[in-house]
Order: sequence, then structure tokens, then C-alpha cells
Amino acid sequence: MQMDRLTFPAVRLQREVTLDVYKQDGLPRILLLVNDGQDLPALPAALPLGVWVVAVHAGPQRRQEYGVAGVTDYQGDGSRAAVYGQFVIKELLPFLEHQYPALAGVKRAFAGFSLGGLSALDIVWQYPQHFSMAGVFSGALWWRSRSLDDHYQEARDRIMHRRIRESAYKPGLQFFFECGTADETADRNGNGVIDSIDDTLDLIAELKQRGYREPEDITYLEIAGGQHDKETWGKAMAVFLGSKFFM
Repeated sequence: MQMDRLTFPAVRLQREVTLDVYKQDGLPRILLLVNDGQDLPALPAALPLGVWVVAVHAGPQRRQEYGVAGVTDYQGDGSRAAVYGQFVIKELLPFLEHQYPALAGVKRAFAGFSLGGLSALDIVWQYPQHFSMAGVFSGALWWRSRSLDDHYQEARDRIMHRRIRESAYKPGLQFFFECGTADETADRNGNGVIDSIDDTLDLIAELKQRGYREPEDITYLEIAGGQHDKETWGKAMAVFLGSKFFM
């Protein structure tokens, strides 16, 4: 496996974007984009044959570029999420295919950690014609339109849950979710389950309501003692890359 570090000027983001491209000998068959590429954990020594990984480094406006397109959270974050999605489709993918023509037409997945995982999921959901799988590691699925002390209601105010609930089934998509049991300590509804796990399981339930099946379309990995860190995400990444999607 070889790594190329590339930079290019992203017109929509108005900044230089840094990419780490992990490639293998031979023709690629799957392209995996990863948000928060600066935090990419160590990849397995041997990637599945034909899988290329592109780690996209976040910029200084990370909390504005990542999120759910068209809907800011209650603090006004995520205001440039739609712009970031357009950057991925209109600039990043064409740039990669220009640099590496063999990437044209290969199957694609998009993954990320924490807020980057929310962003990856939203972009896959928006652009199923470009992506076939989302990988969400410790996803910021709590992303909400109302603060907890402002008459917050889970069914109404969790932004990504509502987006999926109000959307139609999109055939061909697959989803991988990871949570660690020590991801956080918050438990806003007092049910004894940390919020990151609650929010992930509730989002999986929304996907099932749309018609997706577990385990055929949805994989959920819960890591005992797993934390909100690169060590845990590295363990999860090995499972993710070993899933049937990449085989």
C-alpha cells in the first residue's frame, strides 16, 4: 500500500484541501472517502484487494462544513454543509478521477468520525447515485434543531432522524454504524443508555421503517469500553473494511 499526499484549491470551500490517498497495485474496484482524514486511525496492514482510501482533511470551518445540508443545528453550526456536499460531488470526485483515471465508475463509500460521520451519512443519503455505503463511527447523531432546555423533543428535533423519516427508500444503500460503550457519559432521557448509542439505534430504527434490513443492509458494531478516540475507531475500521461490502 502506498500513500500520496495531495492538495488542491477547492473553489466552493475557498481553501486548500489536503488529501491522503492510500492506493494499492492493480485496478481499484472500491473508493472509500473518509471525513476528518487528519484523524484517520491506522489502516489494516492489508486492505481488501482493490480498495483505495482517500482521507479528506477537515478545514478551519469544520463545524460549518460538516452537518446536515440545508439545516443548521440550534447553535447555527452546519451552515456550509450543503456547500461541502457540492464540493464532494462537483470538485473532489472529478479531481480524484482526473488524478487517477482508473477510479472512474468504481463503487464508492463515504465514512467519518463523530461530526464527520454525520456529514458522510448525510452526503450518502443525498447522493445515492454516487455512493453505495455510509460508515458512521461515533456519529454525532444527536445533531438537533433545538437545545435541550428549549422544549426539546427527540422525534421532532434530531435533524438526521427527521431527514430520513421524511424521505423515501433509496435502493442499493448500505450502512455501517459503530458506537463505543464509553463514547460519552450523557444520558439525556435517563434510560441508562448513553446518548450516542440511543441516537444510533433510533436512527437504525428509522432506516428500517424506510425498508432497510439488518444485517443485509445495516451493520451495527458496539465496542465494549470503546471511547471517542482513534484507538477505538481503528478497531472499528478493521471490522468495517472486513465487511461484505468491501469483499
